[in-house]
Amino acid sequence: MGSVEVPADKYWGAQTERSRNNFKIGSAASMPLEIVYGFAYLKKAAAFTNAELGVLTTEKRDLIALVCDEVLAGKLDDQFPLVIWQTGSGTQSNMNVNEVIANRAHEIAGKVIGEGEKTIQPNDDVNKSQSSNDTFPTGMHIACYQKIIKTTIPGIEQLRNTLQKKSEDFKSVVKIGRTHLMDATPLTLGQEFSGYVAQLNFALKALRNSLEHLSQLALGGTAVGTGRVLCVINEWGWATRVHIPDESQIAAIEPSGVVSGGLREERA
Repeated sequence: MGSVEVPADKYWGAQTERSRNNFKIGSAASMPLEIVYGFAYLKKAAAFTNAELGVLTTEKRDLIALVCDEVLAGKLDDQFPLVIWQTGSGTQSNMNVNEVIANRAHEIAGKVIGEGEKTIQPNDDVNKSQSSNDTFPTGMHIACYQKIIKTTIPGIEQLRNTLQKKSEDFKSVVKIGRTHLMDATPLTLGQEFSGYVAQLNFALKALRNSLEHLSQLALGGTAVGTGRVLCVINEWGWATRVHIPDESQIAAIEPSGVVSGGLREERA
């Protein structure tokens, strides 16, 4: 595809830079970081599984895992500049994560980005046994799962409990009911608030019911999710085990880089 100049102080590579230049729509970095973190969980889990299957060395596994931990700690948030506008499968965001992990791992290994053979290949190693068509939906599932259990459910539970207390506090306050513009049968303010509590209880039940479906991940490295896969999301929304034995669908793209002033040249 030719070469492209990438800022020398950035960890992303050619495919990220192309997307950054081709999709200048709206504010930069509009892709939610929750999606990026979902990718990081997946990349780490995939690295461990690929190592268990004997198709990735333990050294590469540990480097990938280390960078994924940095991503999840928020240390590399400024390395994900892409917008939500990109090709249908989310390939650019997938490659943004792959490139950042690969280049940061190269740096951790004591080498200079853009010089020498890459310690970790973004496609052959970080993206091993994966496809953007599989990984982007998986990243979304993990992001949604975590948001639901860490933010949405606790927030609704707190609101529900507050309204429950108000329902008890107002149990002796009688008010006139209303139907349209007419007075109706009286009720207590506590009864009214108990209706809000019931609605939130139904909402919590619906949210918890969705978690089982969100735990099913369309992985497999086949671009259509038909590969043989076992992936578990635990109670914190972490992808803890990924089993992907089929690598036949993985395209090998090996970009190389050389430093050029304040930019480095990436070929892919």
